[in-house]
Amino acid sequence: MKEFRKAAVAGLFYPSDPQKLSEQINLFLSISQTEKIFTNISGIISPHAGYIYSGKTAAYAYNLLRGKNFKNVIIISPSHREYFPGSCIYSGDGYETPFGVVEINKAVAENIISGSKNIFKGKRGHGEEHAIEVQIPFLQTVLDDFQIVPIVMGDQSKIFVDELAEQIAKSADSSTVIVASSDLSHYYSKQKADELDSIVEKAVEDFEYEKLQDYFDRRICEACGGGPIVAMMKASSLIKKKKSFVLHRSDSGDVTRDFNEVVGYLSAVVYGE
Repeated sequence: MKEFRKAAVAGLFYPSDPQKLSEQINLFLSISQTEKIFTNISGIISPHAGYIYSGKTAAYAYNLLRGKNFKNVIIISPSHREYFPGSCIYSGDGYETPFGVVEINKAVAENIISGSKNIFKGKRGHGEEHAIEVQIPFLQTVLDDFQIVPIVMGDQSKIFVDELAEQIAKSADSSTVIVASSDLSHYYSKQKADELDSIVEKAVEDFEYEKLQDYFDRRICEACGGGPIVAMMKASSLIKKKKSFVLHRSDSGDVTRDFNEVVGYLSAVVYGE
């Protein structure tokens, strides 16, 4: 009997009806295109709020995956509800969304875990976590015939970020893309959020992931998925893909028109020569 992680936030963060979900995603994709062409993509950064708030920003990144031959998608997520040391790869057989089930590549998962003291299989952090789930319907729209490795980081300290990056790097090949799921600052005024989020944007644009890790450690800027962002960028660097480009940055105030307390969003791509 296969075990699938059921959709936890369908109907909350995105439509639970497959037709409405498809219409919404395809609308975002149609209005979120960049003219720049990227080859040798190793990873993207995508936000994970409700689609009405961050779906357009996410779509800039997912448009770049359309038509690419990615067979394995490693999704790295923060844990919003549960703390635990290290990172947990879901131990079941797949993740379910209104579009159906995406199966987990257990061979890649085992390879990432192999030799690690801090990466393990289980269900910790996966139960109600939205940050992985909201990425999957976009992936199901732009990719065909792919599997996922869903990873929740229970602790985003540098020691865990570095090990995860190294383990992913040794497991990735040309058919692998890494998704770092993250929003940026939370509940500041639009002006303050722009100040904080522009720091993250510049470090990502300059491919300075070590500097970004230091900024997060010293609370100079914020991203709930800062660890996933740095892990994706470092893993990419280890496989000689060391260029990045910020595709779009926005905040919730762009939709709500409430500029007193906003949440920031960013999408970006990491690629090689």
